[in-house]
Amino acid sequence: MGLSVAVQMDPIERINIQGDSTFALLLEAQARGHALAYYTPDRLALRDGRVFTTVQPLEVVDRAGSHFTLGEARRAELTDFDVVLLRQDPPFDLAYIATTHLLERVQPKTLVVNDPANVRNAPEKVFVTLFPDLMPPTIITRDLEEIRKFRAEHGDIVMKPLYGCGGAAVFRLAREDPNFGSLYDLFATMFREPWVVQLYLPAVTKGDKRIILIDGQFAGAVNRVPQPDDLRSNMVRGGAAQATDLTPREREICTRLGPALRERGLLFVGIDVIDNYLTEINVTSPTGIRAVKRLGGPDIAAMIWDKIEKQRSE
Repeated sequence: MGLSVAVQMDPIERINIQGDSTFALLLEAQARGHALAYYTPDRLALRDGRVFTTVQPLEVVDRAGSHFTLGEARRAELTDFDVVLLRQDPPFDLAYIATTHLLERVQPKTLVVNDPANVRNAPEKVFVTLFPDLMPPTIITRDLEEIRKFRAEHGDIVMKPLYGCGGAAVFRLAREDPNFGSLYDLFATMFREPWVVQLYLPAVTKGDKRIILIDGQFAGAVNRVPQPDDLRSNMVRGGAAQATDLTPREREICTRLGPALRERGLLFVGIDVIDNYLTEINVTSPTGIRAVKRLGGPDIAAMIWDKIEKQRSE
């Protein structure tokens, strides 16, 4: 039986379908006969304990430049849908957090993927710190003296905003880097929240592995190699995707994370691993589906819909 599926996402006309995981999920849902409806988060409304939005019927086709067709807009209550895909991209800010509070109101009648309360409570660079033995040395702070002590102990470090995304504002600082003071002042001006300060891992030049887990189980992986003149391996920053296998340590990491992801309703998760160190657990809008399939890996979109359909049937 076909499901009614609403997708909360960024403006669909702006996405790059070649690498967009949300688009891969939409293509697979449509192929299975599920009815798609599209809306952006600014259309949500909470009234008298009920959550409404303005949706448009959506059809998609894997053709750049003309990849979607929208039908007539209508006001709908979200509990009228079987599934809501929470797929807007970060930044993980107060606007994002507000949508998770609203989407909580439609559960359990409607299945929200990923679970909105746990998306809110498990931001990428904070949730990962529940597993310190899997991580490189890391401190989360904005205190100058704490950062100085950490830098003195570890030498080369990376600084990045706690709620940053897509590799934005990620900096490497060498042990004697004279830019440290200026960078600290810049971060103090730009970001009110703490920052992530982490040991620099030289092996990042060989790749930052994105590993995808579905309901806590390994599903596929892609190695993202940065450009020679860039620290960041994110594909939106020019990182090159390569086929890859998991090391024994990476399989151990997946096994360790699985129960925590399942108990939180985090069905579709992407973790980042550099040199066998876990650096992030991405739960807001993970990517990598299309790259994995393009490189000969499994059809992760199909695996995700298998799991969603199973959960709905139960």
